Amino acid sequence: MAMLSEIVSQGKLVSDEIIIDLLSKRLEAGDAKGESGFILDGFPRTIRQAEILEGVTNIDLVINLKLREEALLAKCLGRRICSECRKNYNIACIDIKGENGNPGMYMAPLPPPPHCASKLITRSDDTEEVVKERLRIYNEMSRPVEDFYRSRGKLLEFNLPGGIPESWPKLLQALNLEDHEDKQTAAA
Repeated sequence: MAMLSEIVSQGKLVSDEIIIDLLSKRLEAGDAKGESGFILDGFPRTIRQAEILEGVTNIDLVINLKLREEALLAKCLGRRICSECRKNYNIACIDIKGENGNPGMYMAPLPPPPHCASKLITRSDDTEEVVKERLRIYNEMSRPVEDFYRSRGKLLEFNLPGGIPESWPKLLQALNLEDHEDKQTAAA
């Protein structure tokens, strides 16, 4: 684990072998506890990782959460971190009018509490140029992975209609789980 920590702290990418080894161990531990599923965020990022993952476990569904690039850019540029407590906030208020057949979109800001407001800092790499380059690379790398799962009938493309309050019920509906949320709330 010390080696992994060193790799990450240097900003380097962790090898596929290390990631798959850690993931395999975690999935085995989950199976032993009777867990029946899992969610991965941001993985796999390459075809090779997707192929290795398919050899490790059965993938039922891949959900590709899509957000309009102008909203994604604004959210990235609006990220802030409290220099004291290190919590993340977002000052961007996304209010995009619908046009050319695209629906409008609203995402409220996630402002800090008053005691953090004067202590907000911006990540040094959250500049428009850097964020656009990250998005370009992400789109270039993710397209083949999307095609990989699309060709297997396992890809659900979900266009985010807004923030969590707008998106969550619609995602549950797309997954035919809208009744599940009611049962979870009733059981809570």
